[in-house]
Amino acid sequence: MFSHTLTVLLAGGVGSRLHPLTADRAKPAVPFAGKYRIIDFTLSNCLHSGARRILVLTQYKSHSLQKHLRDGWSIFNPEIREYITVVPPQMRTGDSWYSGTADAIYQNVYLLERSGAKFVLILSGDHIYRMDYLAMLKTHAKSKAAATVACMEVPLDEASEFGVMAVDERNRVVEFQEKPQHPKPMPDRPDQALASMGIYVFSLDVLCRELEADHEDPHSSHDFGKNILPKLIGEGRVAAYRFGGKAGRVTQDRYWKDVGTIDAYYEANMDLLLPVPPLDLYQDDWAIRTYHGQNPPARMVPGTSGAQGELSNSILGAGTIISGGSVKHSILSARSVVEDGAHVENAILFEGVRVGPGAQLQRCIIDKGVQIPPGTQIGFDADADRALGFTVSEKGVVVVPKGYRFP
Repeated sequence: MFSHTLTVLLAGGVGSRLHPLTADRAKPAVPFAGKYRIIDFTLSNCLHSGARRILVLTQYKSHSLQKHLRDGWSIFNPEIREYITVVPPQMRTGDSWYSGTADAIYQNVYLLERSGAKFVLILSGDHIYRMDYLAMLKTHAKSKAAATVACMEVPLDEASEFGVMAVDERNRVVEFQEKPQHPKPMPDRPDQALASMGIYVFSLDVLCRELEADHEDPHSSHDFGKNILPKLIGEGRVAAYRFGGKAGRVTQDRYWKDVGTIDAYYEANMDLLLPVPPLDLYQDDWAIRTYHGQNPPARMVPGTSGAQGELSNSILGAGTIISGGSVKHSILSARSVVEDGAHVENAILFEGVRVGPGAQLQRCIIDKGVQIPPGTQIGFDADADRALGFTVSEKGVVVVPKGYRFP
């Protein structure tokens, strides 16, 4: 079926709620789990599902993302019409940048029309999950719907962060609320709501027609959830696809996470350190692909004082060195160093972070290349952390921005 399908991956969002991790990079390019980028999860789903014709629509601070795609994802063969092609805004339809999810695709509608595809799979590059898109595509073709929306059950008190749907006995969507203040529960589960995952399959002719009509509407915000889907739902032409069912070839863990805020991002990383993680990175039948730098092995060595390092329930990237320091319940990316007497707990260190002797870190995210001076404390006093210019999230997670230089 993917021989008749074009995949469009939306990867141009600003990611303002994830600032300062997105100060110098697009949200899909933010590192995750000490080894990956967020976009690797969606692209790995494409790879395993059989999607081999992929357009990645970029916009905001895209250099880091484009470099990662070049280095880690130049794996398809264009001679047999396989590709991952980066498409920045080209202003073919006007003089504006992408101004919404629907507008981003409308500005590239000529690529859809000349693709020869029958279906278009629309994905987001900023979610953490495993999913077999082929199963969803087959469901769409069988239903003969104009569009199919992937959905999942979420707790009612979290549903206001999503588009919330109601379906009938045939799994046709009969109502859609975009981030409602008072979301409607499922009829048979009053503590749960059915939320859109931002994953859509459209029949190509329908999508092109609806995008054209949306472009002509001066009152539209050019968004799939707010504008395109409600119209089709009103016509009874949208089907729902339940995430985590028996269909599909991936071992189902039913884990899906929007890592759009600092707290959500931090919690998704910490989920990986649970005794039985909700997302198993060691799953053989659906491995997550990424770019592997040329780094030496991780190791532990005695510190300058002769003290042995301590490591407990943590993830270590290649080239990491623990030299007499202590690391507990943390995630360290490649070439991080924890020196003599330093203590790192419940923390995430990006590539090339160096924690000086005696420094103390807890509940924090340290971005790439930061050098923590000896004896520094981060995550113990929120006011002191703010005084240094660090971001402190609603739940108290401290973020030290990329390349920060201490006074």
